[in-house]
Order: sequence, then structure tokens, then C-alpha cells
Amino acid sequence: MNTLTLWFHKFGSPPVFHRIAVRLAPWLFGFAVICGLAALYGGLVVAPADYQQSDAYRIIFIHVPCAWMSLFAYFFMAANAFIALVWRIKISEILAMASAPVGAVFTAITLITGSIWGKPMWGTWWTWDARLTSELVLLFLYLGVIGLYNAIEDRRQAARAAAFLALVGIVNVPIVHFSVNWWNTLHQGSTVRLLGPSRIDESMLWPLLLMALATHVWFFASVLVRARVSLVELEGGKEWAREIALGKGEPA
Repeated sequence: MNTLTLWFHKFGSPPVFHRIAVRLAPWLFGFAVICGLAALYGGLVVAPADYQQSDAYRIIFIHVPCAWMSLFAYFFMAANAFIALVWRIKISEILAMASAPVGAVFTAITLITGSIWGKPMWGTWWTWDARLTSELVLLFLYLGVIGLYNAIEDRRQAARAAAFLALVGIVNVPIVHFSVNWWNTLHQGSTVRLLGPSRIDESMLWPLLLMALATHVWFFASVLVRARVSLVELEGGKEWAREIALGKGEPA
């Protein structure tokens, strides 16, 4: 067994994972808050007004990072769902289910901020635009995974059933991402590019990317917190979990 496999199996051990999550989550939350506050200052104070949208565009510093996170969170959930179904790894089941509510929140924020932004720009709170509609479908998929997981009493069976639904829904992720390219939509195209120059001024770009970093770190911190709670509930019959539940601290 190579070093990578050994590390993976060690990290997948419930007591070890719980110990890492407890120690890492507070630092991740703190880092995310610092980055988020700096990004908000840069976006709301430092960045200039847009020449077309004036100050109304500033909601971009919340809307766009949350939109990116709605897709990333679903990919993370689906990837862990695949691992859970193929290799029956308990930690992956827990991570997949823990990421669903967090992803749903980011998706809901995306839709809400998009509606607020769309009202002055388009003159309406909602339109059945390809990007908006596919993002709404993404929210329904998250809610479907959460609902299915909570509808089945056996946690392991519930996680596997919900993981299958998560994998079926992965087809919607590229639809959301490429909808502005595949169809003629009201929604503007991508302004930030990984390859090639971005179509946004640097004074607006750095707060946007910093907020994206903050949302990603916050996502992982939230998933770790939710996962360790679920893990203790699932492993409640084992000694290490009982020690934590009784307030005796982390097992040695």
C-alpha cells in the first residue's frame, strides 16, 4: 500500500477525521471572515462605480462568488457521492450529505441577489432566462438530496439513495455554467476567465477573487462542522464517539 493510500485510509478513519475537523474548522472560519471583510471593503469602498450600472453592480461581490460556490459545492457533493457509492467509504457519505445544505444556501443567495440585481437592470425580479432557470433547478436538486436523505431512517441507506440522486443531477452543472453560451439569454456572459484576460478592471477583480476565496474556505469549514456532528451521531455506539458525547474530549 503506497503512501497516498495509507494517508487516505488514515484520514478516512472517523476518530482521526473528527480530530482534524475540530482543530481545523475554527481557523478556516477565521480566515474566511478576514478575507470576506477585506473583499467587501475592496468591493464596496475601493472599487469605482461602473460606467453603465453605477453602484448597482456592487452586488456582484456577493452574487458571483455565491454562484461559483453553488456549482463547486454540487461538484464536491457529487464527487463524494461517487466515492461513497463505488468504494462505500463512510466519510465520503457524510461529506456528501453535509455539503448539500451548505450548497443549497449558496444557491439560494445566488438566486436572491440575482433577482435584486436584475430588478434595476432588467426591470423585473424574475424571468425564465436559461441561467436563472437552470440555477433554480440546481436549488431543487439540492433540496431533493436533503429531503431524500432525511426521509429514510437508516442513515447509511439514506446517504446512498441521496448520493445516487446527486450523481443524476450532476448533468445540470454544465448546463448552468454554459447556459449563457448555448442560448441567447438576458444574463451577461462570463467576465472573469481563468485562461486569457478577464473583462473586468483590476480594481474590481481582486475583491471579487478574494470573496471567492472566502466563500470557498467558509464552505469547507461549514462542511467540516456538519460532518463531524453527523459522524458522532452515526458512530454513537462506539467508545470514541461516546467519550465526545459525554464531554470527555477527543480520544487519544
